[in-house]
Amino acid sequence: ALEVATGKITADACYQRHRNGEFLAFLKQVAKAHPRVKLHVVCDNYGTHNHPNVKAWLAKHPRITMHFTPTSASWMNMVEVFFGIITRQAIRRGTFASVPDLIGAIRAFIDAYNQRCEPFRWTKTADQILTKANPKKTSDTRH
Repeated sequence: ALEVATGKITADACYQRHRNGEFLAFLKQVAKAHPRVKLHVVCDNYGTHNHPNVKAWLAKHPRITMHFTPTSASWMNMVEVFFGIITRQAIRRGTFASVPDLIGAIRAFIDAYNQRCEPFRWTKTADQILTKANPKKTSDTRH
């Protein structure tokens, strides 16, 4: 989980599978780490996030509000920026003898990252982002 205000990565959620049970375990970790505040969780529209078990748990925990990014808009989810950073700096081209070795490398990277983290900041205006997301056509494709 990415704390947007600080840039800190919280919740130990290295799962080999991504089913509703793992997502519920993740949500419970986040809720436990932040017991007295309203939580806003931003995630994609992956089916696991909308599973009936997840919806039932959320109904019992109204302080947690889910926000889903539109399809093909992962760039709107700031944790995706962190996923890019950890992929480039710790995972890609790495050599890991086992899954536990990989998880250990991920956890070590997160610990070091959290010592120097800062919140991510948008550097473009909404208009600049929308222009890039919806470029003008340069040619007519009709034949």
